[in-house]
Amino acid sequence: QAQLVESGGGLAQPGGSLRLSCDVSGITLDYYAIGWFRQAPGKEREAVSCFSTNDGSTYYADSVKGRFTSTISRDGAKKTNYLHMNGLRSEDTAVYYCAVDSSKCLYNSWYYSARYDYWGRGTQVTVSS
Repeated sequence: QAQLVESGGGLAQPGGSLRLSCDVSGITLDYYAIGWFRQAPGKEREAVSCFSTNDGSTYYADSVKGRFTSTISRDGAKKTNYLHMNGLRSEDTAVYYCAVDSSKCLYNSWYYSARYDYWGRGTQVTVSS
């Protein structure tokens, strides 16, 4: 059974950094896409990034491009996707969720949450001085 577990959230100061982790297990597909989404209080869920495990290609929302980077590590059957967040701003405050789409990231649809089949429970990121 697929399982996604996020970690690494917390409190950071403006301009600071955090690294989120998404541990993915129980998925037997040859490749898939790992997405990050976030939702701030009173706002809709927003796509942040997408990472294709077949070729390492990535996509980022304009709001985080140049500040956030998605990478991956592999340990046997388990994959961990990292979201490296630098230059944090107060508007980055949200609950961050990772999700898996049983395909690869597509340039014209990676940001649709409905594409993703499996979701983690989220981790809170707060950016404040």
